[in-house]
Amino acid sequence: MNFRPYRALCLALLFCTGTVASVAQEPLTLWLAIEQALGHSPDAAVARADGQEAKAAASMARTQLLPQLGFTEDITRGDDPVYAFGSRLRQRQFTQADFALNALNRPQPLGNFSTRFSGSWVAFDSFKTQKQIHRADLFKQSASSSARAVDQQIVLHVVAAYQQVLYAQREIDVAQHEQETAAALLASVEEHVKAGLAVESDRMSAQVNVAARKEELIAAQGDLELAWAQLSEAMGEPELKASGLKPIEPHTFPQQVLEEEIATAAKTRPDLMALGQAQSAQASALGAAKSDFGPRVSAYGNWEEDRRSPGSSGGNNWLAGVQISVDILPIGKRSQLARESAAKQKIDAQLAASRQHIRLEVSQAHIHRKTAALSVETAQAALEQSAESLRILKNRYGAGLATITDLLRAEDAERQSQTSYWRAVYGNAMAYTELLYATGTLTPDAAEELQ
Repeated sequence: MNFRPYRALCLALLFCTGTVASVAQEPLTLWLAIEQALGHSPDAAVARADGQEAKAAASMARTQLLPQLGFTEDITRGDDPVYAFGSRLRQRQFTQADFALNALNRPQPLGNFSTRFSGSWVAFDSFKTQKQIHRADLFKQSASSSARAVDQQIVLHVVAAYQQVLYAQREIDVAQHEQETAAALLASVEEHVKAGLAVESDRMSAQVNVAARKEELIAAQGDLELAWAQLSEAMGEPELKASGLKPIEPHTFPQQVLEEEIATAAKTRPDLMALGQAQSAQASALGAAKSDFGPRVSAYGNWEEDRRSPGSSGGNNWLAGVQISVDILPIGKRSQLARESAAKQKIDAQLAASRQHIRLEVSQAHIHRKTAALSVETAQAALEQSAESLRILKNRYGAGLATITDLLRAEDAERQSQTSYWRAVYGNAMAYTELLYATGTLTPDAAEELQ
């Protein structure tokens, strides 16, 4: 079940009731970040406009099945002999005197007020209109699929920026912990120096270590500010304020067989759907171009009333007929057919290339996700080993059995293992996100599994 419309309604109600301030104080969830991005993204707005345009085009194509009706009010005046003769006949005002040669050759200026209703209807055009309607419907579906593809690109962009913020927060936690550890080590070394158990160079090494850890903390804080700026851009919220987010945590994501993921992508990738629908639309366009060579049957008729003045009496007449037409020299239609045929070949090739590319993209994402999961396991084992090694060296240093260099080297290894671990956790989440995108299943609801 898709809860997205319900959630969007809840979000709108929150804004309408003026509770935005209280919401802003709460941690920004990944779902909320995605919903705001989808609502503010210019790319999404363009895709929606394309969908509305395609919908209007489909409606307009159906109007070709309806009869065409027109109304004309025509006011004329002149002394053209043919015009004067015909106008008197249509006005039912022709008299014996109008047959005089002088009246026929040099008529007096005559005015005519003509009211006309006319209509036409194409009864049969070798099914060209039906194929054009089908083409427009397919293009509407293609535009809808393209909009969903744009939405998934936006979700991918937001997830990447959001996860980068979470990773940057963990980096600050690690840097702060290491700074505290370095300060504690410096205090311990100073006590050893005072007790004559360490030399002054040990104190200097510990001081250098404190400075290096402080520098790393400053760099981590800068990375967090940059990550928030990237998330602000991804969400389309220039005034986005940094806030505490739920920390990134390791996840175990579901695994599937590669061929199943490729089959899922072939069925659900919206960009592939859009291209397939565009291919079918182009096939209908080619069929319409072929139908244009066939016969065309149309009906027409009009009713007309002619008067000397707006308020005077006059005459009226009507005319109706059926027309059958065949183009016996369709040079332009042959060129149009060749053009539509070339367009069909082009989109066939594009669809085949897209299928191959998607297969490769899914395979790469599958391998990346598998290696990322293994990296988390390896990094976790290294983190546990480095922590134990540091504990042992701290005890040995306290007992005077290890040098400050050995201890600093162990702390550096422990720090690097923590950084590698959280980088692996971040990489695992992004690898799974990229796999969802590659298979066409990256929706706002699916992205919530990442948090």
